[in-house]
Amino acid sequence: RHTRSGPQSRGLGDVYKRQDPTAVAINGINTLIRDAGGDGNTAVVFMHGNPGSGADWHSIMPRVAAFSRVLAPDMPGFGRSEKPADFNYTVEGYATHLDALLTQRGIDKAHLVLHDFGGPWGLAWASMNPQKVASLTLVNIGIMKGYRWHYLAKLWRAPLIGEFFMATTTRAGFSLLLKHGNPRGLPKAYLDEMFDNFDRGTKRAVLKLYRATSQLGEAAQVFHEALSPLDLDTLVVWGKRDPYVPYKYAERQKETFPRASVHYMEDSGHWPFIDNPARFEEIVLPHLASVCGA
Repeated sequence: RHTRSGPQSRGLGDVYKRQDPTAVAINGINTLIRDAGGDGNTAVVFMHGNPGSGADWHSIMPRVAAFSRVLAPDMPGFGRSEKPADFNYTVEGYATHLDALLTQRGIDKAHLVLHDFGGPWGLAWASMNPQKVASLTLVNIGIMKGYRWHYLAKLWRAPLIGEFFMATTTRAGFSLLLKHGNPRGLPKAYLDEMFDNFDRGTKRAVLKLYRATSQLGEAAQVFHEALSPLDLDTLVVWGKRDPYVPYKYAERQKETFPRASVHYMEDSGHWPFIDNPARFEEIVLPHLASVCGA
């Protein structure tokens, strides 16, 4: 643990920051995109959540790029993408931005890897573009029938309280908050990088997004009706110590995706690809290689 505060942590921080992203204008918004693995029109698309970025996937991306094109954007309001006050910070707004992004990059088919709020963004896009979705990998997220907001979301959704909470968040408090429910711990470099990106624009994006989304459960039926007829190849990976999205929702994904393969990571939390990347890749890489025909 002590080495995390020394040179090794600086090297790891460089890894999180050094993803060779390209800034492109998507509907007038500068959006950072990590695009690797060739120029085919089919890609594995990694979608981060709140408060992440495309760099969340730094470990697995190069390995997937060995057999498929890979995209990992920083969505508006997050990471190092532009964070305009007038962006449509709703699930529909993000799905529309994702559609424009994939069109701009020439992607006709997407193997979606979704985490946290990347789940509803990606599932909304897939529901609007069923002919373009090739497979799903759901990481601590999915079609959330009956889901109710976790305690942090309730704070963010409350007027004034949310603003006060954001304004008083310190680096130490932020790190402690994100370590909650992650018994394996999260690397200091990862937490530092996330906090560095958690600026005024991201705080505003988070408040707007959560306040515009009454409950994830309300969209579940729409997603179910749109996607269940597709019988998609689906992998579900869930850190069982997640305090925000309970693992009971993992098996429920089979109600929409009957052929889904469900894997639990017993001592991982909400970010299993960060707190145990080796095990996460053991589960996910064979699935992605298979659906990509590698």
